[in-house]
Amino acid sequence: MRKRSLLAGAAVLLLGAFGHSQTQSIDLNQYYRFPVSIGVGYQNLTALSAFNTPYTIFDIAGSVTIPIPSVPVLQPFARGGVVRFDSIDSASPDKWDHYHLYGALGLAYVSRFAKNFEVGGEGSVGISEAVFPKAVDTGPVGSPYLLLGLGGRISLTPSYSFSIGFDPTLRYQLALSPLSTFNGFLLSLGVSASFRFGEDPDSAQAIIRSLRFDNAAIPPVFSAMQGYYAKNKVGDVTLVNTERQPLTDVEVSFFQPGYMDSPTASATIAKLAPGESAAVPLFAVFNNEVFQKEGRIPLSGQIIATYKQAGRAAEQRQPVTYDLLDKTAITWTDDRKIGAFITVQDSALKNYSAWVSEIIRSKGHELPNYNEALQTAMQIYDALRVLGIFYQEDPSSPFTRVQGKTEAVDSVTLPRLTLKRKYGDCDDLTALFCSLLETRNVETGVITVPGHIYAAFNTNAPASSIREFSPDRTMVLVQDDKVWIPVEVTMLDGNSGFIDAWTRGMDLWKANEKTRAFYRTRDAQQVYGPVVLEEKDLGLQYGNDEKIAAAFRQDRDRLGDSVLKSITADAERSKTKGDYNRLGMLSAQFGRFREAEDAFGKALRIDPKYTSAMINLGNVAFLRKDYKKAIDTYKSAIPLMGKPDRGSFAANVSVILLVNMARSYSALGNTAEAGSYLAQATNIDKEKAQQYSYLAAADQGASRAADSSGLANRMDFIDEEQKE
Repeated sequence: MRKRSLLAGAAVLLLGAFGHSQTQSIDLNQYYRFPVSIGVGYQNLTALSAFNTPYTIFDIAGSVTIPIPSVPVLQPFARGGVVRFDSIDSASPDKWDHYHLYGALGLAYVSRFAKNFEVGGEGSVGISEAVFPKAVDTGPVGSPYLLLGLGGRISLTPSYSFSIGFDPTLRYQLALSPLSTFNGFLLSLGVSASFRFGEDPDSAQAIIRSLRFDNAAIPPVFSAMQGYYAKNKVGDVTLVNTERQPLTDVEVSFFQPGYMDSPTASATIAKLAPGESAAVPLFAVFNNEVFQKEGRIPLSGQIIATYKQAGRAAEQRQPVTYDLLDKTAITWTDDRKIGAFITVQDSALKNYSAWVSEIIRSKGHELPNYNEALQTAMQIYDALRVLGIFYQEDPSSPFTRVQGKTEAVDSVTLPRLTLKRKYGDCDDLTALFCSLLETRNVETGVITVPGHIYAAFNTNAPASSIREFSPDRTMVLVQDDKVWIPVEVTMLDGNSGFIDAWTRGMDLWKANEKTRAFYRTRDAQQVYGPVVLEEKDLGLQYGNDEKIAAAFRQDRDRLGDSVLKSITADAERSKTKGDYNRLGMLSAQFGRFREAEDAFGKALRIDPKYTSAMINLGNVAFLRKDYKKAIDTYKSAIPLMGKPDRGSFAANVSVILLVNMARSYSALGNTAEAGSYLAQATNIDKEKAQQYSYLAAADQGASRAADSSGLANRMDFIDEEQKE
């Protein structure tokens, strides 16, 4: 900290030494340019070439400088003066005394790198007439000379009008007559002073005020909308050119000290004609400091406009006051704003959802072959219900009264706080449920109906698989050919299970056909990015793991009963092998292996060469960990497969069969046979077979570890309806 303080102090001293240098956004050369200056200078010269005697040499000159208006660093000049050569020869001290009357034209490059300092260089060419008063007895004689000069400049400008310079110069003089004695180089060191005409831009009367700021206004700013304001306006201002000449290169930005790291560019206007006005939207890139405040904070920001008037740079600032509301505040002008409160990156929520998942997995209640997204939603819902989360309407601004009212400020509790305090209204609970699902990579959305908002999630299953979720096709939403399930999370309070919340969500959807709306969370967050949260331990209570597992098992079985009852009825009514095969598949997915074996057996009795049911029956044996039976069942299907065409449905079935054979042999420790069947699968579909390459590994410990990573209990069941 001490080192940092010393550096900061040194920086302050440097700024002071250079006269409070302007920010890089201001062109100092243009800002402090002048139309003309006159100056005088004195130079002490040293001969670098051997003359006939030693001399004391000095130069007194006057100059006029006229910078190029559009490029003020380029400064043409004219200089005239006298150079005195005073001989110090002891024998004839006066004979070779002489002087040059000269004139020169040149060009200087001078850059102002700080308010009070300039540096540069110059080159010049000129003519002089050397006069020797006593060189001959007959009277004065003269000789013309060509003069070339190359020098540098370092100037101090204590004020706009006055400059003091240090001017080192290398000169060369060449006689244009036979008198070549004084040809050669001279080094000069001297000082100069100049007076600059023009108006000091820092004087009160010179400050440019060509713009008028009209209608500058910023409505209340919501911290939760931090990401939104970077691309959508935070306020407005109208700029009016009050001059009789155009303004060019107008740039407008907005800055809020303490809550922004730098001004946010809002607009660029190439030209603003005399009397012309321009409406400008203001944008704001706030830093994370906006999330650290509570309540309503009054602020005063700055609207900054830079421009050029007649080529001269100017800057104007206009204060604007507004209120900053904390990260829980919102107005429901756009229901998609809920996306800002769905905090998928919240570590507290990630830890909680992972803990819930591990409970279900460790208890053996997870269904590895059934839809993962639906099971995740069910787990989260049941965990929140066991934890005791309940619905409580916001007493000051319930969603039922503020939805769609632009002036009404609502408060949405951050999901982590809802989880901690265990209650919330519909928007709070929806944000919590969606956030927890998103931490498990389950895509979510929200549904709004008059006076209410609730959650939905994407099963990522195709619309053709609706019957795997419900016998009633109207019990799911279909968006972009994917099955979505609504969940009325306010039913967490009480004994309502996941199926009840699902049913209520669909009832609301159907009852509000003309007024409902659906928004995907990830689309909403493209406009309203989620709030940024501080990493800290919230001291959350996770709930009773046994009760969570029991609640999930109850909902899981209730769903299985509902789905299988309908599928069973269809199979018993049609008595076709295809319906029995589908019944067996769903029974196996719900972990009901005895019913699955019975259904596949019925399908095979109808058609003993029905390969789909035969392979599926082997899958059930594998899931029961009866690997020898699985191998025998798979082997009976191999002769029926033939040599299918690559990319066909039959080829896909063959790969599944061969991979499952490899998995079974690997489970028995026979890596040689596992490798043989895996090689056959690779010849048909390298990409699909490659993920099981570990099956042929000699290290069985590694093999079993790899299979336990998620593939061990997941099976590809074969359904003839998959066939195109």
